[in-house]
Amino acid sequence: MPDTAHLLVFIAAGWLLNLTPGPDVLYIVNTALKGGVRAGVVAALGIVSGCFVHVFAAAFGVGALLATSATAFTVLKWGGAAYLVWMGVKLLMASQGVSSGMTPAPTQSPQPVSLVTLYQRGFLTNVLNPKVALFFLAFVPQFIAHDAPNKVAAFLLLGLLFNINSLPVNFAYAWLAARAAQRLQTVQRAMRWMDRVAGLMFVGFGLKLAMSDNPSA
Repeated sequence: MPDTAHLLVFIAAGWLLNLTPGPDVLYIVNTALKGGVRAGVVAALGIVSGCFVHVFAAAFGVGALLATSATAFTVLKWGGAAYLVWMGVKLLMASQGVSSGMTPAPTQSPQPVSLVTLYQRGFLTNVLNPKVALFFLAFVPQFIAHDAPNKVAAFLLLGLLFNINSLPVNFAYAWLAARAAQRLQTVQRAMRWMDRVAGLMFVGFGLKLAMSDNPSA
């Protein structure tokens, strides 16, 4: 596990990244606007459940790659760095009013939708998005010490912490969407500022990852 300072940075970064609008946030907001706070919370729980699938898959994949293949590490490093920088640039462009190319939230039928269905849709919205898996591969390993005795366990613990920390943010989005549907212009302005900050953060993480050394070297 990282030391206290790095752990606090990880928690703060996780909160900020979860605040950044994306397909998952759009689904939560869309659901809460149509079905209320409870529907939005259930959608958020489905999305977080999907994140756990990515965490487990990424943890064991990253552990094997870092332990056995310097070439795989290099490919993963540059692929992850390029993805993070690309995401940061897209967010910065979006904050200036340029389309970010994000997938819109799934549309729903006007008929009442069961909470089970909302949960399932949230789960699938996350699990079927390959960018989520790539995000965990690129982001979490930066907070694992090179000399950590068990990188897989460290990855799982950090992934668990990231997902738990995402719940208050996702629940807040559901509450705000349900209670402040008439203030969308204010919400949109706040989101543009979050895009700018998170965009710079993504670019910084990408550059940091690009300059990192192979931990097995």
